Order: sequence, then C-alpha cells, then structure tokens
Amino acid sequence: MKTIIKNKNTISKQDNYIILANKNTKLSSIDLNQNEKKYIKDQQKNNHEIIVLNQYLRKIIIVNPKKIDNKNLFIENIRGLGNKVYNKLSSINVVSIENLEIDKINLYAFIEGLSLSHYQFTNHKSKVKKVKDLTINIINNNNSVSNSELVNLNTSVKLTKDLVNTPFSHLKATDLAKKALEAGKKSGFKTTIFNKKKIQSLKMGGLLAVNQGSLDEPTFSILEWKPKNAKNKKPIILVGKGIVYDTGGLSLKPTKGMDIMKVDMAGAGTVVGAMHAIASNKLPKHVIGLIPATDNRPSGNAYAPGDVVTMFNKLTVEVLNTDAEGRMILADALSYADKYNPELVIDLATLTGAAARAIGHFGIVSMHKNAEKYHSQLKESGNVTHERLAEMPFWDDYDTLLKSDVADIKNIGGPIAGAITAGKFLSNFINYPWIHLDIAGPAYVESSYGYRGKGATGMGVRLLYNFIKNF
Repeated sequence: MKTIIKNKNTISKQDNYIILANKNTKLSSIDLNQNEKKYIKDQQKNNHEIIVLNQYLRKIIIVNPKKIDNKNLFIENIRGLGNKVYNKLSSINVVSIENLEIDKINLYAFIEGLSLSHYQFTNHKSKVKKVKDLTINIINNNNSVSNSELVNLNTSVKLTKDLVNTPFSHLKATDLAKKALEAGKKSGFKTTIFNKKKIQSLKMGGLLAVNQGSLDEPTFSILEWKPKNAKNKKPIILVGKGIVYDTGGLSLKPTKGMDIMKVDMAGAGTVVGAMHAIASNKLPKHVIGLIPATDNRPSGNAYAPGDVVTMFNKLTVEVLNTDAEGRMILADALSYADKYNPELVIDLATLTGAAARAIGHFGIVSMHKNAEKYHSQLKESGNVTHERLAEMPFWDDYDTLLKSDVADIKNIGGPIAGAITAGKFLSNFINYPWIHLDIAGPAYVESSYGYRGKGATGMGVRLLYNFIKNF
C-alpha cells in the first residue's frame, strides 16, 4: 500500500478536493452553490475543523485547523487532522489537496498525517480486500513539500511497522538480518551480517549468553551509509535492540506479558527504518546502524540467574534476571561501536516496563552521558516530530545499585528506578557521547493512536531522521 505524491496545477469538477483554509480564507474560486457556502460558514462559526461536502461526483473537504499558540502542538494537530480526513475518505484513493493558507498552515504535516494513516498489516490474513495505493495530488505546491522526501520517509516508517508487527514465527534473527539487507539494497546503505561463528570469534559474551536457550542462531548486522559528501568526519551510530522474541528466558514472563513479545525488536526495526530513510533521501551524513539479534528462550542450556558472563569489552556481569536480556546484547554492540571512534551513539530499545509505566505511550524515556548538546538537539527534533523525549535523572547515586559481590556489575538494579538502572548498566560499555532511548511505551499500542495506528507505531524513525538531517 504505497503513497504516491504528485504535483498538479489544475483541479477538475470530478477531483476529490481537500482544502486547507481558515475562517478568513476566501473560497470564491471553488465551485459552490449558495447552500454549500452557508453550510461552510455555519460550520466555521461552530469551530468545526473538518467540513465535508458530498457533491454528486466528488467530496470536498475543508480543513480549518484551530489556533494553538505552541507551534509544535499546532503542527501535530494538523497531522491529526490528516488522520481524521483519511478516515472520512472511505474508499476514495485519489485526492487533490490545495493549501490556501501557505504562510499559516503546514501542508507537509497534513500530508504526513494523511499518508501515515494509510497503513494496514494484513500479511497473515487469508481473506482480505487488497488496500489500494493512495495518490495525493498537490495543487500549486510552491515547493513547500518535497514529494520524494516525504514518500521515502513514510515508506521507512511503514517498513519499521511491518518489521515490528511481524510475528516471531516469520521473523527469526536471521530473517531480521535479511530484511536489513533488503532495505539496504533498496535504499543504498551497505549491510554486513555476522553469523554465530563470527560472533563467537569476537567473544560477544552478552549476545551469546542470551542466545544459549535458542535453537536459532544469533546475528549481528552492520548497516552503513557513507556518502562521498558526508559532512561529519566521525560517524553517528544507531544501535537497536533486536530481541525478536522474548519469553524472559528462565526468568519466565507471565503469559499476559509474553503474548506481544514479538515487539521486543522494535529498537532494531527503528534503526532499519531510520537507515532506509537516511539513505533513500541521500542525507550527506555518515551513519552506521548496529543490530545485535536473537530470541530469548528457556532450555536446558539457557543462561541462568546467578551466571557470570564476560562481555565483549571484558567486563564481567552477574546475571540476576534473564529477562533483563536486552541490555546484555546492547552492551556488546555499544562496546563494538567504540572501534568507529563515533561522534555520537544513540541506542533504541524496548528495554523496560518501568519506562512504559512512567510515561505511557506518549513519549520516549531518554538518558545521556557526555552528550548534553546533542541531547538538547534530539529533544528539539522530538518536539518538532511529536516523538518527544522525557529525560530521566542520571545521577551517580544509581551506580551503587548495580554493584555485585561476585562480578564487576549486576544486570539489574533492584525494584526501584528500573528504567534508569538499565541505562546505568549500559553506560558501563561506552567511551563516547551517548544517548539512550527506551521506547518500551510508544513502540507498540493496543488501541489506535491517531495517524500512528494500532499495533506498531514506527515511533523513532521520524525523530532520528529529523535529528540527523539537521545534525
């Protein structure tokens, strides 16, 4: 289900027509009868943001965004109106849009909300009506929207949603690596995949420990976009947690918590989507994605509470909970990132229930070390894209909760501040400016969340793209 965006200079009487306007906009150029004009004025007086006219051959939809003083919230409301208009289109799959208030209304945001709403995950339904492509004609674009950029970015978000929505039965660690390889071939980034033998030779103890209970091999994927005109001498690195299914291991989850654990690779899915967007739009930035991937299952050979694991950077970890597995595989990837001498590393992971409980699905829990300036810039990108960051304290006091009697550190910090101690654990494996994003809350929702839909939301892709574009 693709979105196709075209420029168009004329409008016919058969075109389904969406008009962005406000109460003061003159609609004299539109073919309306007196009753329709009166209806529009009455609806505007009642502050209706969406006014629908059903003419014989078409629909005319007038969008009047309400005034919101906060610029970013105003733009997010426009995206939301795109979603509401999409829901009113029914079987209509070709629309023409004209922005009559170019200086006041963000056309890009409206189309973004409209096109992101055009998503369904039906890969495993035996009987389903095929969803047609959505064609959006922009009347008198005036270069306010880059068609290819918007299409590529939305395609990348939908790629991430597809990956996260795919069940474990169809997405093992090797499958995830192949999907990254396919995305690279389509968009232009290079993909290198390490198999289990290579991972063993590198002594990635965390990834190998989590994989011990699995019948399937782990993978470690390196995604690299390095254009000749890259403006950054040192790369930006994105690290994504790739737990393709999480039972909790021997620290078994309850069934209610386990049934959607296909989503535990959302960090990896976000990295694949972000890399696809960056490469498709040929951003002049050197960016590398690292994805450690495995499932986490109990078996006779599974790693167990009380085990001590030697990590890639030689640090030893006392495992007190095998369900704190995401940080084990991320730690190896973060240590591996050091070989690139990065400008900045950002990791993304559905890491803790504590993060989800703290702020729900409305934003992303963040922490950082030696990256104050970059975190501020990322936070601004979060406000612009409405994929907002909620920064947690990162005081040294929390380090004491990870002290171990038998190893260098423990893999959990106890019953308090779970999201923070997970971040603190990861900070033992970095030697560069670093930002940690816990996306456990917003990565997957069980009821519809506006233009993000139900199920996988793809949150994080637009955030990273905006940040790296403006880096």
